Amino acid sequence: MNQSDASVRDFVDGVAAPVRRRDAETLIDLMGRVTGEQPAMWGPSIIGFGSYHYKYESGREGDAAAVGFSPRKAATTIYLPDGVGAYSEQLDRLGAHTTGVGCLYLKDLSTIDMAVLEQVITESYRRVTAGTFGHRAADSAAAGASEHV
Repeated sequence: MNQSDASVRDFVDGVAAPVRRRDAETLIDLMGRVTGEQPAMWGPSIIGFGSYHYKYESGREGDAAAVGFSPRKAATTIYLPDGVGAYSEQLDRLGAHTTGVGCLYLKDLSTIDMAVLEQVITESYRRVTAGTFGHRAADSAAAGASEHV
C-alpha cells in the first residue's frame, strides 16, 4: 500500500461515529509523539506514521506505514506490522480488545490502559524501523486471533 496525498484532517472530520472520531484524534497525538512523525494517509482509510521497508525470504519487498490505524465502523484497527503475538503479555493488561494476526481492534480507548497501548505501539515502531524488516506479522510469537474482554 502506498502513501497518498489525501488529507488526514478531512478523513478524520468525515468519520461519522463520535467515539471513533475522538479515538482517532487521541491516536494521532499518541502515535505522533511516539514516532516523531507526521500523520499521512496510506490508501483510502489508514492513517500511518513513518514508514519501513520490508523484505521477505520469498523476495517480496515494499514499503508500508511503520505504525498506523483506521477508525472503522465496528472498531478502531491498530496495525502492528510485527504482529500482535509479540505483545501477548502487554495485551493481557490492555483491557477489552480483539486481535488478528497483525491488528489490534479497540472499540473505545476510554476503556483500555493507554500506557500499555503506548508501550505496544512504541515497541512495534522501534522494531520495524530498526532496518529492513524481514518477517510477516503471522511469524510473530503466538500468532493468531484472540479476544480479551
